[in-house]
Amino acid sequence: MSLTQWTAFVEVCRAGTFRAAAEATGFTQPALSRQVAALERGLGVTLFVRRSRGVSPTPAGEALLPHARLVVNEARRGAEAARQAREGQQRLVLGAVPSAAASLVPQAIRSLMMSEPGLEWTVISGLTPQLAEMVLGQEIDAAVVTDAPPGLPSAKELHAAHLFDDEMVVVAPLGHRLGGKSRVRMADLAGEVWVEDNTGSETLLRQVAGRAGFEPRLHRGAEDLPTKTGLVAACLGVALVPQLLIPSLRSDLVLLRLEQSVHRGIYLLTRRDDEPVDTLRYALVNSRAGQVALTTSFSR
Repeated sequence: MSLTQWTAFVEVCRAGTFRAAAEATGFTQPALSRQVAALERGLGVTLFVRRSRGVSPTPAGEALLPHARLVVNEARRGAEAARQAREGQQRLVLGAVPSAAASLVPQAIRSLMMSEPGLEWTVISGLTPQLAEMVLGQEIDAAVVTDAPPGLPSAKELHAAHLFDDEMVVVAPLGHRLGGKSRVRMADLAGEVWVEDNTGSETLLRQVAGRAGFEPRLHRGAEDLPTKTGLVAACLGVALVPQLLIPSLRSDLVLLRLEQSVHRGIYLLTRRDDEPVDTLRYALVNSRAGQVALTTSFSR
């Protein structure tokens, strides 16, 4: 069993389809399929359930995955350690929920590079559960995550350091009837169609709407935040989004702040046995302070 086979298996698990995994790794799809098939032959088990819309690990695949991640990540970390020792460079692989990856994390990395100009960095965007698994498997060094549904991970090997609380706001298309008001009631939006992109965000929306006394009419036509805000800009609905997203919002949207504000916590997730990341934590908090100064004057 080669390292290439292990890597192919991990990437297919992460991507959910052979096509997406091939695009991420640079393999052709047939070549990636051959690597996984060779691994299955070597182990004598079937690793994936293959469906028309993608694949999912079999029980054998689920059992193998944490070990495969360790194999792949230790190989990567070993190669990086050797290269960094030779070149005197430091490397940061940072995960982030999409709203943090849009603006907060880039600004924090820029701040870090002012004091560490030789820093090599990579940013990986994902949802909190996915990022938690990657921190556990040492695929990434740390992750900026949220306690919004489904909440923070419970694994004892992980440590979540609170960074700040982030307000949730509503975005609507230009010309919306409530545009221009400093604050709006959630109940005033009861008749709107709400665009959603994932189950965690949908759960939070249902909680907020429920406290306002209504069941939101949902349109689940988005797979990510850019699509979600694009659908809103096209007058296909409104959306509940994090304030973290405001610096990167498109210009054809209007921001509606809620009278009864709703917040979610933002945390830096690391392994408990890793070295402290105080410099990174400070960079994130300071970048957030700069964003707050910018977003308080946001208007359309």
